[in-house]
Amino acid sequence: MSLLGKKFPAPVGRVMAPFYVSGLVVMYGINSFANLIATSDSFDFKNDPRNPALKNAPAKH
Repeated sequence: MSLLGKKFPAPVGRVMAPFYVSGLVVMYGINSFANLIATSDSFDFKNDPRNPALKNAPAKH
């Protein structure tokens, strides 16, 4: 006897595949845009002390 109950042969992976792929595309786009903002000189986030890109950059005097 299984703890999860009866298994039903539903094709969940094949049906949900377009949603998984579109989710990955959206997450990649958001990550790319966030990296662009963090490293760009034209945005005000460049000098923000919470910017993670400043932790890896050498100190400017």
